[in-house]
Amino acid sequence: MTTKLYSNARIFTADTRPWAEALLVQGERLLYVGDTATAQRLSPGAERIDLGGKLVLPGFVDGHAHVIGTGEALGQVSLWGAKSVAEIQQRIKERATASPGADRILATGWLHGAIPGGVPDAGMLDAVLPDKPVYAFAYDFHSVWVNTAALAELGITDGTRDPLGGTIKRDSHGHATGYIDENAFYDIVLPFLDSQATGSQHAESIAAVQQAYRQTGVTTACDMGFNETDLEAFRQAETDGALTSRLIAYWRVNNSGSAEENIAQVQRAAALAVEHKSPWLRVVGIKVIVDGTIDGCTAALGMPYADGSTAEPIWSLEELAPVVAAADAAGLKVAMHAIGDEAVRIAIGAVEHAVAVNGPRERRHRIEHLELVDRADVDRLAALGITASMQPVHADPAISGNWRAKLGDERTEHGFAWPWMTAAGARLAFGTDSPTSPHAPLPNMYVATTRASALDSSAGTNRPDFALPLTESIEHATRDSAWTCGAEHELGRLAAGLYADFVVLDRDVLAAEDPAELLETEVVRTVVGGRTVFQAQRH
Repeated sequence: MTTKLYSNARIFTADTRPWAEALLVQGERLLYVGDTATAQRLSPGAERIDLGGKLVLPGFVDGHAHVIGTGEALGQVSLWGAKSVAEIQQRIKERATASPGADRILATGWLHGAIPGGVPDAGMLDAVLPDKPVYAFAYDFHSVWVNTAALAELGITDGTRDPLGGTIKRDSHGHATGYIDENAFYDIVLPFLDSQATGSQHAESIAAVQQAYRQTGVTTACDMGFNETDLEAFRQAETDGALTSRLIAYWRVNNSGSAEENIAQVQRAAALAVEHKSPWLRVVGIKVIVDGTIDGCTAALGMPYADGSTAEPIWSLEELAPVVAAADAAGLKVAMHAIGDEAVRIAIGAVEHAVAVNGPRERRHRIEHLELVDRADVDRLAALGITASMQPVHADPAISGNWRAKLGDERTEHGFAWPWMTAAGARLAFGTDSPTSPHAPLPNMYVATTRASALDSSAGTNRPDFALPLTESIEHATRDSAWTCGAEHELGRLAAGLYADFVVLDRDVLAAEDPAELLETEVVRTVVGGRTVFQAQRH
C-alpha cells in the first residue's frame, strides 16, 4: 500500500490538536497527523511531497447543497447580479441566440428585488422569447418564472389545481401568470424537467459539479432533497468511478396530504439507507420543507410581513410530528427546512414529539436555514441536540434588500444569528445551499467572518457583530457538517484513521490581516481518499 508524506506546511486540523506540520497518508486514510520527524520515523520509505509552506485545511463538507442542481446550474444562463428585468431579458436572449437548437432555455439566480413588485410574469419573458419555453429559477430555488410556451408544455391550464403547499400564481381572471412557487414548483415543474433530461445530461451535470468541487476544495456534499432521478444518476456515476467527492444524501419527503403516504416515503428512505452506505454515496436521512422563503413571502412567521400578509406552513406540527417520529424510530437523521420563526417552532415541536414517543437514543436531527428565529427557541433546539444548519452566503448584504423590505421592522436586525446558536451550545453546520448561492467554500467563509458581501464590495455589512472567527467558521464547514451527518469518524477533520480528504491553499488565510484575501485565494491541490484529484498547474 502506497504511503505518502506531506510536509513543509501549516496544517489546520479542526481537531483537538488544531495544528500540525505533516500528514502521513497510507492508502485512503491518514496514518499520522503531527510533526515531521515522527512521520519520517513511522514511514521512512514514504513518498515525500513538499507543500512549500502552504496552508492545509480539511476538505470542505458542504452541509447543505443540491448537487445535481448545482451541476445543472453551471450550464444554465446565470442571472446572478442582474439588477433589472431588462438585464434578465438580455441575458436570456443572448443564450437563445447562441443556442438556436436548444429545446428550452434554463436560467437561474434572479433576485426578487430585481422585479418590480417582486413577482414576475410570463409576458416579461414572452417579450424576448415567445416561441421557446423559458424556465428561470429564483436564486432561492423555491420558485420558477416561466413564459407562455413553458406553461403550455407543462400542461398548466386555468383548471390546474394548486398542490398542497404550493401556488400557481393567477391574475384576476384566473389565468396563470407564469410564476410558480413552493410545492407547485417541486411537484409540477421539476418532475417535468427531470423527465425531459436524458441519462447523459444527468451524467454531464454530475461531471460538471465534480469538476467544480475539485477546483474549490469541496470533498463532501450533503445533498438536501435527493430523489429517485438523483439516486439513479449517482448510482451510475459511482459504478463508472466518476465521483471525486463524497455525497451524503437526505431523501426528500413531500407533504402529500396523506399520513400513510408520508410514512411510506420515510420507509423508502429507511430502505435506501441500508442499501446505500458506500464511501462515495450514502443515504442517511430525510429532508422536509416546513415553509417557504422570506423573499417570496412564503416563510411561516409569528408576525405578519410588512404588507400585512401571512403564510401558512407547508407542514403543520400535526402532520410533521408523526413523520419525524417514524424517521427517528428508523434511525434516520431528519433535516427540516425552516426559515421563519413559526416554522422553526414547528420543527422543534416535531423533534420534541419524537423524543417523547421513542425514548432515549442517539439523534442527529437538524433545522435548515433558521434565517429568522426567536432567541428563546434557540435554547430549545440546543437542549434537544438539534443542529443549526445555516448558510453564510444567504446573509450576503448584496442580496438582502428585498429580504429586509419584506420584514420591514426590527426583525431584520436578528437575521442569520449564528452566534446565538453557538452561545446556546447548539452544533452549527455551514453550507452553501448551492445552486441558490455559489458553491465555492472560501467566499462562504468570507461572509461568515465579516458579514460583508462576497458579491459586491460596496454593499456594506449586515450585523457585523454576528460574524464569527475564521477558524470557527472553517470548523463549522468541515468538522461540524460531518458530525451532523454521522460521519465524524471518517471525515471533516485531519486525524489518524480518517479519510485523507484535504485541500491546499495558495496563501495562508488564517494568518492574513485582511479577510478579503479569502475572495482571492485559490485551491492549489485537492486530495480525496489519499488521491490528488486536482492540482493547479502554476503552483
